[in-house]
Amino acid sequence: MDSGKLVHRRKPDFPVIRPRASDKKQHIPEVGVKSLELSKVIRLLEDPLTANLKERHLFVLKKLLKRSQIGFLLKELTCIAKILNICAEKVTDHPEYVPILCEALRICRLPFLKEKASDELNYAQDVIEFLSHMGCLMRVSHAEVRQQTVESVKSFYSCVAPKQLIDGTERLAKPKPRTFPSGNRFSRLSLRLQPTSPGYRLQLLERSELAQTLLLSLAALENQPAIKLQLLQTLQILSRSSDMNCALILNARGAETICLHMNEPDPSGQVLFRSSEILWNLLERGSKEVTAQLSSMECVISLKEAFLHQLMNGSRNSDLQLRNDLLVITTLIAESPSSLLIESLFAKQLVVLATFPELKSSNPLVCNLKLAYNNEDLKMKKLLLNLLVLMSKDFAALQLYKEESVMLALLTLVKPPAASSQRRSASLQWSSVQQKELQLQALATVCTIAPLMLGDYMTHKGSTCLLLLLDRCVAQDAFFGQGHGSHDGGGRGSMKAQMRHCIRVLRSVTSLGEDSVNQDFCDQGTINQFLGILMQMEASPDEEDALTLEIKSDIQLILSALCENDMYRKELFGSEVVEMAIHFLKKGCDMFYSGLGHNTLILSTVDCVRSCIVGCYTTEDYFLAKEGACLLLDLLRSSPRCVHCNVLATLLELCDNPNTLSHILSWRDAGGQTAPRFLLQLWRDEEEELKVSRNQHGGIADPQRPIISQYHQEDTQLSFPATIPSAAVLEVSENLRLKIYSIFCKLGFQNLPGLSRKDYVTLSIVRRYLDFKVGEVWDEIRRELSSDGVRPITPDEEALSTICKVAEDTARRVAVEQNSILEQQQKEDIGEEELMYTEIKSHWKQRELIVKSWDRYVSKTSNYEILKEVKAQREKYQDAAVHPTEHFVGQVMSVESAGAQGPAGLKLILARDPIKAAGQDQVGATSQDPEYFSTVSRQVSGEVRMQPQSSLIDPIAMTMAAVGMGVSLYSARQMTERVDLKHPAAWDQ
Repeated sequence: MDSGKLVHRRKPDFPVIRPRASDKKQHIPEVGVKSLELSKVIRLLEDPLTANLKERHLFVLKKLLKRSQIGFLLKELTCIAKILNICAEKVTDHPEYVPILCEALRICRLPFLKEKASDELNYAQDVIEFLSHMGCLMRVSHAEVRQQTVESVKSFYSCVAPKQLIDGTERLAKPKPRTFPSGNRFSRLSLRLQPTSPGYRLQLLERSELAQTLLLSLAALENQPAIKLQLLQTLQILSRSSDMNCALILNARGAETICLHMNEPDPSGQVLFRSSEILWNLLERGSKEVTAQLSSMECVISLKEAFLHQLMNGSRNSDLQLRNDLLVITTLIAESPSSLLIESLFAKQLVVLATFPELKSSNPLVCNLKLAYNNEDLKMKKLLLNLLVLMSKDFAALQLYKEESVMLALLTLVKPPAASSQRRSASLQWSSVQQKELQLQALATVCTIAPLMLGDYMTHKGSTCLLLLLDRCVAQDAFFGQGHGSHDGGGRGSMKAQMRHCIRVLRSVTSLGEDSVNQDFCDQGTINQFLGILMQMEASPDEEDALTLEIKSDIQLILSALCENDMYRKELFGSEVVEMAIHFLKKGCDMFYSGLGHNTLILSTVDCVRSCIVGCYTTEDYFLAKEGACLLLDLLRSSPRCVHCNVLATLLELCDNPNTLSHILSWRDAGGQTAPRFLLQLWRDEEEELKVSRNQHGGIADPQRPIISQYHQEDTQLSFPATIPSAAVLEVSENLRLKIYSIFCKLGFQNLPGLSRKDYVTLSIVRRYLDFKVGEVWDEIRRELSSDGVRPITPDEEALSTICKVAEDTARRVAVEQNSILEQQQKEDIGEEELMYTEIKSHWKQRELIVKSWDRYVSKTSNYEILKEVKAQREKYQDAAVHPTEHFVGQVMSVESAGAQGPAGLKLILARDPIKAAGQDQVGATSQDPEYFSTVSRQVSGEVRMQPQSSLIDPIAMTMAAVGMGVSLYSARQMTERVDLKHPAAWDQ
């Protein structure tokens, strides 16, 4: 019977849909008929009266599937899922239902159909449940059903481009054109339906339980390896496509499940590869949870078996890559503190492999192992060295390292080629590039392991080996070619990378402070060698890069570690270290924020001064002679706040030398600011940063909390354990105030140069800082006791109250002192203001006198009457000149200022003129005008000399002379009143 006849057959229990293309209104009732048909099919399958009508069931199901050849409608999915579940239950006893399930799963590969655009949103939950039921079909034991289920899920991604998987774009997929018999009503119905977008189904798949169900079905496929491989491929696609799928797989402990099943028998050899790919996808999206699942004993053993199998049997490049992938997964597990690598004996085998082929071993694992010395073997070797670093956190692993001579193997890799003639011939098969890679990796490994295994390090002469390599690096031996490893940074023919790692290892070893190790370094001339390298790098014309700056900083830290507690070394190498430190201090901190490492270099330089110079008087004196203290102050002045603590600490320790104080007091910055004033400004900046309560003049605003910061006040925790310092004590080490106070204790609080009134206000707080801090600690103790409900005994309580009261009274006295300083400053400001106004008035009075004198002189030449009056007055003066007791004739020789204010600060020197009789030298007398005179003044080495043109000195002339010198009019008037013009003897004074 052909398909056309099947479609046109009509049964009373199963109405046929006859849609009309021209009548759209009939579409709704036809849909209702469809829904009714599915409900009848379900009733047919479930009804006890018809449950055993197998042939009837198969006939109806085939007819239903034939009608859905173009895909399932969204609104039918709930009923379709129920029908498929019923069929899956009947398959166990009736295998005839298997073709029905397989055909339904093949139809599921097609996009679902929608009648309206809103169907995608309205039936989203139905789609999610349908996809979950699809995964449940994996419980059917028939291989064909399982295979169709897996292939159907896989087909969801086959019709979507990779970009769509990543971006989640929803584009309408063009369904594959299907041909229908002529006159088929389904061809007309398909014109009304549209397929859903591929992204729509994938997005809903992520919200379903399909991924979890497929994962759980993995355990039931032990006897079906082909289907198991397809299932792993599907899980690989799911884990690669989205994070949500990975989360669903991990929630079902997918990483553990995959790991436990990856070593099962596999004829194709693809199960292990697919399993590792799934684990990789899971690690990329949730590494912590994956490593937690893989840290169990069973998973570690499974990984060990897989790795060893690939190690011993893998020969192809893909096998070597898979081996390295498993080793990377093992590395991630080793990072977890709860890993069981040592307990599973996997760690011991990894340590043996890490020492191969540098050391001979009788372990059967490496007896017959042969390396190809290709890139994959190089990667494995580097991964094994990296594993040594990760496992070194466990002390049990260190014992394994000692048993397998890991330090000797690492130092063998580190040795320069000329010094490793005893190396096995097999290791010579590494190329020069590979040797450089391994050398750098070995140095990085030694940097971590050497401080943990100092005994083995000293036994195998690790310092000698590293110093030999350092000599080779300094000599710029071009043995190595261009590397391409992650540790390389020197470029072609350069050994900067080796030098950096070598110095880094030495720094990690010397920083432990072990006397035997440091003495061994010094016995081999390490200090001179490092100083030479450092200055040689400074003399190089090459531009400084991050690598060079790191090397310089590490060398300075090594020098600090070697000389910190050894006075002999400080004195022996003091001059060279001082020259080096002075050189770096002069460079300043202009490049502090360059991002290349200048900030670290500055801090290491300051630390080098503190450790290698401070503490030895001869070295300190040489440092001071080189203006070292001034350079530290310059650095403190120009550096950012994060450096101030280190510089101040070094400067404070240097102040123990009495010669330092004079250098500090004589220092001036570019603006002429003195060191005490700068330190007080630092104090104010620090208190502003801490938000300490201060008034507008910088004085104490709250006597109860004179130095407490706002952060301390906001701290609600009042009770602290005995092992944790309280906020008041911890604050001492966190800011600069204690260091500044200690420096002022060395400098003193009196006769400090260059301080203003504001500085004196701040200085009064600095001077009482220790008293305030003691009171703050006691007040904190009292509040802590109160918060804990502890009442001290009466004498102790009285003592606490007295101490807190004394601290508060001290703060009040300091506040009164500050107010007196401010009042004195206000008085001086008012006096200066008054003096300024007096000077202004004197200048204006001088101008008025000059104008008045000039007007009188001009009036004599322009008005005859006035001229006659002046002539009469002149004759009157000439007649009076014959009486020396009434008039004084003399000459002002000099006028000097003695520094005091007013007339008392004026020193006037006068000289007598011979007294002439009346009528003598009348020509000279008449030739000059006593009413008009001019004053000539000049400054000679701070002394003002005045020479009047007229020999007749009157009070107006003296006033004019004094005002011309800059003395106020009031002072000049007092001066003329004090000089008796009638008594010539007064001029001798």
